[in-house]
Amino acid sequence: MPTISVFYGIVITMFWEDHNVPHIHAFYGEYSASITIESAEIYAGALPPRVTNLVKEWIELHREELRENWDLLRKVIQCIS
Repeated sequence: MPTISVFYGIVITMFWEDHNVPHIHAFYGEYSASITIESAEIYAGALPPRVTNLVKEWIELHREELRENWDLLRKVIQCIS
């Protein structure tokens, strides 16, 4: 999974072959979660509460870029499929 950001020990990735709702993956130590771009809600996995809040704030700041990247990745998948 390509890393798109790292802050406070949190690694944010977006995988180009993922499907489902537009989302990112957040990793922090032994924790990991899949988080939707639109609502910033965890739909798989878990993170400590402080880390969850930091990731939600980061998504709020970068939501438009995340949407654009997700759409671009989906187009790439369609081209190579």
